[in-house]
Amino acid sequence: MKVISQIKLPVEKEMELFEKKFLEAMSSKVALLNRITHYIVNRKGKQMRPMFVFLVAKMVSEGEVNERTYRGASVIELIHTATLVHDDVVDDSNRRRGFFSINALWKNKIAVLVGDYLLSKGLLLSIDNNDFDLLKIISVAVREMSEGELLQIEKARRLDITEEVYYDIIRQKTATLIAACCSLGAASVKPDSNAVAEMRKFGELIGMAFQIKDDLFDYGDEKIGKPTGIDIKEQKMTLPLIYALNNSTKKEKAWVINSVKNHNKNKKRVNEVIQFVKDKGGLEYAVKRMKEFQQEALVILEKYPASPYRESLELMVNYVIERKK
Repeated sequence: MKVISQIKLPVEKEMELFEKKFLEAMSSKVALLNRITHYIVNRKGKQMRPMFVFLVAKMVSEGEVNERTYRGASVIELIHTATLVHDDVVDDSNRRRGFFSINALWKNKIAVLVGDYLLSKGLLLSIDNNDFDLLKIISVAVREMSEGELLQIEKARRLDITEEVYYDIIRQKTATLIAACCSLGAASVKPDSNAVAEMRKFGELIGMAFQIKDDLFDYGDEKIGKPTGIDIKEQKMTLPLIYALNNSTKKEKAWVINSVKNHNKNKKRVNEVIQFVKDKGGLEYAVKRMKEFQQEALVILEKYPASPYRESLELMVNYVIERKK
């Protein structure tokens, strides 16, 4: 059985019902919109985010979920989908999970409007049901994601990222949405409990480990084979590179920064930078930090009684750092 199917097992029924409710949440009186949202729904990914919502809700409440849990999962998926649609416009990307992106098929103007529509649908789903606590969780996540993206753009121009700033960027860009999923799950069943903040921290730690794993793929993987160097081409400062720069001479540092800034399209030069990062122990350091985040996340789970839901979340934490793509 694939790991994802195994993780999903204890919430399979909830996920099936969620898909129906999610489709309803997306529906509109405009035929064009329905055509586009139908296209989006049929090309869904692994649906990790709703899975987090249901698994956490069931773990903290001994197996209970309610209508708020379904709404929370729908809100997070609506808003996440909105950000993906907008991201593809910003990045001028024509593909998403191997399919054409919305902007590639329907042009930028429509893609931006569809993103806005999904965002407002998500907000209204919370407001119409007085789920103001859930709305606050998700709104904070959206604000942080935007700030994280802009912080990364600002820093990429100067390539002066410290390890601390890097953690700030990935905490906001990647980890905040997973943190929101986990705290939403807890808040949907136990609104004023400690579990809400605890699960937020848990989600954040997983998100941090997830992003560092993504950074490592840029340097190649035994399954993928050759390194991609895409982050270097896009002038993204990732943890292996930051560590290598912090442990290099003034001359080496100048050469790396010059390579990333001015020769990032030169394949030979990019490969030299990749080799330099490996020689400086950048990959080992990133793996070490990733495993520290993973272990911290597992310690939080140990506070909860053993259950199939906790087991699935433990599997998820391990899958995040062991995945091959």
